[in-house]
Amino acid sequence: MSEAFDNRLRPVVEFLPGAIFICSAAVMFSAPATIFPILPGLAIVTASGFTTLGFWRLWQGMQICRYQRHLRRLPRYVLNASQIPVSNHKLFLGRGFKWDQRHTQRLVESRHPQAQRFLEPGVLYRLARRIEIRLERVPFLSWLPRLTQRDSKWNPVRPLPPVGGAPALHGIGTEEETDIWMDIGERVGHKLVLGTTRVGKTRLLEILVSQDIRRGDTVICFDPKGDIDLLRRMHAEAKRAGRLDQFHIFHLGFPDISERYNPVGDFARITEVASRISGQLPSEGNSAAFREFAWRFTNVVSRALVGLGRRPDYHTIARYVTNIEPLLTDYYHLWLTTVAQDDWKKSVQRIEGTLNEKTLPMALRGRAFHAIALTRYAKDHNLFDPVADGLRSAFEYDKTYFDKLTASLLPLLEKLTSGRIGALLSPDYKDNIDRRPILDWMRVIREQGIVYVGLDALTDAEVAGAVGNSMFADLTSVAGQLYKHGEVQGLPQLNGHKGVKKTIHADEFNELIGDEFIPLLNKAGGAGFQVTAYTQTASDIEAGIGDRAKAGQVTGNLNSLIMLRVKNEITARTLTDQLPKARVYTKLAASQVTDNNEPGTSTDFTTRNEDRLTETEMDMLTPADLVQLPKGQAFALLDGGQLYKLRLPLPGNDPLLPGNMAEIEKERRNFYGLDDE
Repeated sequence: MSEAFDNRLRPVVEFLPGAIFICSAAVMFSAPATIFPILPGLAIVTASGFTTLGFWRLWQGMQICRYQRHLRRLPRYVLNASQIPVSNHKLFLGRGFKWDQRHTQRLVESRHPQAQRFLEPGVLYRLARRIEIRLERVPFLSWLPRLTQRDSKWNPVRPLPPVGGAPALHGIGTEEETDIWMDIGERVGHKLVLGTTRVGKTRLLEILVSQDIRRGDTVICFDPKGDIDLLRRMHAEAKRAGRLDQFHIFHLGFPDISERYNPVGDFARITEVASRISGQLPSEGNSAAFREFAWRFTNVVSRALVGLGRRPDYHTIARYVTNIEPLLTDYYHLWLTTVAQDDWKKSVQRIEGTLNEKTLPMALRGRAFHAIALTRYAKDHNLFDPVADGLRSAFEYDKTYFDKLTASLLPLLEKLTSGRIGALLSPDYKDNIDRRPILDWMRVIREQGIVYVGLDALTDAEVAGAVGNSMFADLTSVAGQLYKHGEVQGLPQLNGHKGVKKTIHADEFNELIGDEFIPLLNKAGGAGFQVTAYTQTASDIEAGIGDRAKAGQVTGNLNSLIMLRVKNEITARTLTDQLPKARVYTKLAASQVTDNNEPGTSTDFTTRNEDRLTETEMDMLTPADLVQLPKGQAFALLDGGQLYKLRLPLPGNDPLLPGNMAEIEKERRNFYGLDDE
C-alpha cells in the first residue's frame, strides 16, 4: 500500500543531496591523496560512486520537476499534415496513455489543497508575461513584443493557445505518453465523437479524414455547416495522396463548383422515393395522417414516372403534385396502348364528346375532358392497373381537399426546387451544356472516390436536413445492393464487396439524423460502411430523431466513444457510467498527546504521530472531469471498453493547403472543363 502514493507533489529535496554528492566527488577527484593518503585509488573509486549517486539524485529531482511542470502546463504538440502517421491496420488518434487506477489516484492527489502551490505558473513564465504586458505599453518599443509572442520561436516560455481546462488531467500521465492507435477492424462497429462547441471535434475529423484519404478508402464527409477549412483540408489531402481526380464536391452554398445530385433518382425499390420525401415532413399528432397521404401521393407519381421510363426528381414530382393531369394522360396513353382494343382512342373521343361541365361531380369540374374520358373508358371496360388506379384516385380528389392534404408537402418541394439549388438537386441528365458531373454513390464507391458534402445548414436548415437525410437513405439503399450484388457491380474486390471500405464522417450529425440513419448503422457494416458521427451532446441524438427508443438504437450501434469537453452532465455520464470503480487511497496525518498521571516518574506526557492510509471506492472519472478538459483533449473508450486519455496535435504548416475558396473554385472549374466555354 506504500506504493499507492507517488509523493511527487512536494518540494524537490533531491537536488541538495545530489549537489553534495557531486561536490564531494569533485573534491576527491581533485585531491585524492589528501582525502585518502594511504590508498589514493580508493578516493577515485569513491568519487566515481558519489558522482553516480549525485547524478541519479539530480535525475530524480528533474523527474519530479517535470511531473509538476506538466501538471501546470503541457508541452506543445504540433504535427504538420505530412507528419500524420498512416497505417493499413491501425487508426492514429493522437498522443496519450491508457487510464487506470493509478491516474485516478494521482488526479485526487493533485487536487489536495496542499498540492495546489505546486501547480502555480513558474517564475520564468510569470516574468515573461509581465515583460510582454510592459512592452505593449511603450509605443516606440512595439517591435519588441514579437520576441515574446505566444507563437514566436524566440520565446522559450511561450504558452499554449488558450485551451482552458485543467492541464493536470493529462499531465499526470505524460511520462507514459505515446501514440494512441485504434485497430482498423473496430471501425465497422462505428464511432461516436461528443464535445461541445469549439473544443476540437473538427480537428479530430481532419486527422481521421487525412488518414482515410491517404489509405485509399472511399471517404464521404457530411458537413452541415459547410466549413471552408474542412473543405480545404480534404482538397489538400486528396492532392497529397494523388487522388485529386477522385475528389467530388457537393456544396449547397457554392452551386457553381458543386456537382449535381438527384436525391431521389437512384433507388432499389420505387417506394424509397416517397419515403425520402415524406420523411422530411412532421409526423407528430395530426400531422401523421397528412404525412401518410403525402407518401401515397408521391409514390403514385413516382411509380407513374418510372413506368413512363423517366427518372424522378424534385422538379418533376413538384410539377405533377400541383397538376397531375399531364402525367395521368401520358401514363394512360402508354397503358391503354398495351391492354386496350385497337380503337380505344376513338372510344375515348366519343366519351369526351358526351361530357358536360354542369353534369360532372364537383371534384372533376375544371378538369380536362380528355383526362376524364380516359379514366371512364378504363372503368367501363374493367381495365385495371395499380399505377393507373392510383393516378385516377388522386385525380378525382376535390381540389380544395387535396390542397389541404398536401399543405406541408408543397412548401417543402418548393424550397427544394427554387433558384440555383433547384438546378443542383434536379439535374437534367440529357443536358449537354452543363458539364458539372452528377454525383452517383455507386460510381463513387466503384472508383473509391472522396466526397465532401457541404449542406449550408446555417442558410436553410430545412433544405440541408432534407438533402442530408436523402443522402443517408440513398447510401443505405446502396449498402443493400452491395449485400446482394456486390460482386457484379464492377467494384475492386479484396474479399467480395466487403473489401472496399466506405468511411462516412458525419459532422453535426444531429442535423442529419433520421430514420434512414438507423439501418445504416445496424446493417451496413457488413457491406464495408464505417460511420464516425460527431455531435455536441447525447441529447442531440434524441432531439434529432424525435424518439428516445430510436435514439437508444443509434447510440447502441456506435461501439467506440471519444469524448472531448462537454458541459452537459447527462452527456458526460454516457462515458462515466460505462467505467468501473477505482480504489483510491487517502492519507491522514494524526497526532496524539497523552498526559502521564504517575507523579513519581520523570515523564510528563507522551506523543504519537502517524500517517493513516484509508482505502475508498470512487468513480474512475466523474462528469466534472469531462467538464474541465482543455480544448483538444479527450477521453476515448476503445477496444471493448478500454479507457484512454489522449490529446490532439496542433495543426502545423501545410504548403498544399489552398489559401482560399477561390483557389478551389479555379481548380474545380478547370477539372470540369468550364473554363473552356
